[in-house]
Amino acid sequence: MTQKKEPIKNWKIWIILLILLIFSVPWYLPTGSYEPFILGIPYWAWIILGISLIISIVLTLILKYCWHMTDEEEMREEEEEQ
Repeated sequence: MTQKKEPIKNWKIWIILLILLIFSVPWYLPTGSYEPFILGIPYWAWIILGISLIISIVLTLILKYCWHMTDEEEMREEEEEQ
């Protein structure tokens, strides 16, 4: 039986998530900056919402394409075929 690599062991994914986490907190903006308002919300809040959406998309893609999920029946079938 071959060992499937899980995304938790992939350092590239962790780097991407760390960078997104750093950018999700707008510490890099000037102190006291809250203008301009876009649709009544400060621009820094839009930055946080946008980065949160990107984090959600990245995690969804990781779960869909990198996470190998098999149940016990599939594992038994694979073992029987070998």
